[in-house]
Amino acid sequence: MSPIDPRALSIQDFTYPLPAGRIAPEPLPDRAASRLLVSREGQLSDQHFRDLPAELPPGALLVFNDTRVVRARLLARRPTGGRVELFCLEPVAPHRSLELALQQTAACTWRCLVGNGRRWKEGPVTVDFETADGQPATLWAERQAAEAGTALIDFRWEPAALPFAEVLRTSGHLPLPPYLDRPDTATDAVRYQTVYAAAEGAVAAPTAGLHFTPELLAELQQRGFSSGHITLHVGAGTFQPVKADRMADHPMHTEPILVTAALLRQLLAHRPRPVLAVGTTSLRTLESLYWLGVGLLLVPPKTAEAAVANRPELLVTQWQPYDLAEPAARISPEAALRALLQHLEATGTDTLQASTRLLIAPGYRFRIVNGLITNFHQPESTLLLLVAALLGPRWRAVYDHALAHGYRFLSYGDSSLLMPAATDAPDAEC
Repeated sequence: MSPIDPRALSIQDFTYPLPAGRIAPEPLPDRAASRLLVSREGQLSDQHFRDLPAELPPGALLVFNDTRVVRARLLARRPTGGRVELFCLEPVAPHRSLELALQQTAACTWRCLVGNGRRWKEGPVTVDFETADGQPATLWAERQAAEAGTALIDFRWEPAALPFAEVLRTSGHLPLPPYLDRPDTATDAVRYQTVYAAAEGAVAAPTAGLHFTPELLAELQQRGFSSGHITLHVGAGTFQPVKADRMADHPMHTEPILVTAALLRQLLAHRPRPVLAVGTTSLRTLESLYWLGVGLLLVPPKTAEAAVANRPELLVTQWQPYDLAEPAARISPEAALRALLQHLEATGTDTLQASTRLLIAPGYRFRIVNGLITNFHQPESTLLLLVAALLGPRWRAVYDHALAHGYRFLSYGDSSLLMPAATDAPDAEC
């Protein structure tokens, strides 16, 4: 079969019937009690998530996304009493760096989605809240400009010494997926975070990790499985529907990633044993590492000074794997990872900071990842395209089985362990 060009794909070919009653509205009381559908070498079996250690390939390295969801949804009031909802998407000023923006005090500007904003004509809307030590506080938000369905919002607050992260933590709400269509609760505050969440910055949870418990992580370690962590701050674009007739006309959202030199060395030392991504965000990050390394090898900076100057520009574009398929065929994953380590050494840092717009769809050839732990995704979504790229046409059998056997779907739903067969070639028709 001829290789697929993902740009020619129609998202309408990647759908399935998902009744509303199959979407899990709440998490189970026990994280590890969720069900686990195992797809290994084309064979399916029904397990529970606590059985995961017995289902993993020997010697596997599991890579987790340690991002922490921020309370990025603000419910503000107009002077007349009407409510305006602000969903913080990304910082604009005085810092575009997420880490710096969350530490900003007194005032800042973010790009936001605005709900119920038609009656918000001018002037600030407000959020009254209490600080962590019980002191009264106020956040003012003023709309600066609107563009592309979002708005630039100027925030200021008192007490001004509070970092914006603390403002969100004490005045905001968890941004639950829109399809849940309910307010967040005290249960969500715990269960819409992974137990290993560390780096604040996501506006959606890396949901594959929600099933892990401290006890299960300890068992994995006791059984000799390795683990590593990356950080990809999940953006609201993860819910962005595909509206274009062809994928060529669908713009992928950009998400920031952080990967330590220690993990790069761990990946190098682990090869050729299997690497499993815990979630689609971990998978996109790991595969992006290969393409970041390819970019450095194909267009290396001429000097260490140039490497430092270009460090913020490290980016994997949406179509890079497909446009560079021929020259990349000569570059091994090991060479790409070593190029990234050399880049970090040249720039004098031990953490790779980059961004990715990578679209993984049928036609993609995987370089780093051998398997995936993930929930069941929405029809006609880029996440379903990723699963189809990994499994080939077998993705339909997996989803048909899950529907026929009572699995719960989407963020608070059940899980799957997807280990593709050798015959599931990435270039196979889907």
